[in-house]
Amino acid sequence: MDLLVTTEWLAARLGQPSLVVLDASAHLPSAGRDARAEFAAGHIPRARFLDLASLVDDTSPVPAALPRAEQFEARLRACGVNNGDHVVLYDDSMLRSSARAWFMARMFGVGPVSVLDGGMEKWRAEGRPLEAGVPAVPAGAATLAHDDRSLVRSKHDMLATCETGAEQVVDARDAGRFTGESEDAVHGLPGGHIPGARHLFFRSLLAEDGTFLPIDQLRERFAAAGIDLDRPLTASCGSGMTASVVLFAAALAGKHDAAIYDGSWSEWGADPATPKETGAAR
Repeated sequence: MDLLVTTEWLAARLGQPSLVVLDASAHLPSAGRDARAEFAAGHIPRARFLDLASLVDDTSPVPAALPRAEQFEARLRACGVNNGDHVVLYDDSMLRSSARAWFMARMFGVGPVSVLDGGMEKWRAEGRPLEAGVPAVPAGAATLAHDDRSLVRSKHDMLATCETGAEQVVDARDAGRFTGESEDAVHGLPGGHIPGARHLFFRSLLAEDGTFLPIDQLRERFAAAGIDLDRPLTASCGSGMTASVVLFAAALAGKHDAAIYDGSWSEWGADPATPKETGAAR
């Protein structure tokens, strides 16, 4: 099953019983947007609201930690997902937040799962139909295949990487926050980056209409950032959201074993004991 599906593909299949469309929109607080209210005002027909922003393990000391297995399973069931359903994720966010939901689904062995290329932005621009309200759906019976944390890195893991250089680190934030020229206002922290990290702004992986670049261009973007897709790779950002976009792009380019630093800069930057660098990638 394709990781990425087009608006044309989805429009032709809406209403199929084994297809479940989930709105995985999430926004920065500074955006002043309410994903749930926007969903109720207008969404892709038959879609359900995933409420991605609430899928956080609040028992973890890691800021915005990936959810526990029971949380994700319960949410899928509440959205009417059953085993074997083809889940299509989309968002209406500048963050391309559906990639975060895709990473969660991958970690828990949910499949098949695809992301709608261009999301709601492209769907709306093409004049495709919208549906208002919050649909009532029967509970599903989805079960998770596993809880695979092998592609999730902790602060301890990242400290080891700083020492050994065993894994490449790629930072998905904008250049100002990466270099330290601007503060990380989202998390109330100084700018900077993990020592040795490469910079690849997540929006550079997208075309002007919000769709992902063709595979050959994605590979060129990684190479231009000094990233070798044949070597181990861990993505970081502010809190794990846009790092997931980099991971999704890497998967499109054929790399399916890239990891995420769950705490990202919101954890690393807040710890006075962690080493930090400023300036361009070395």
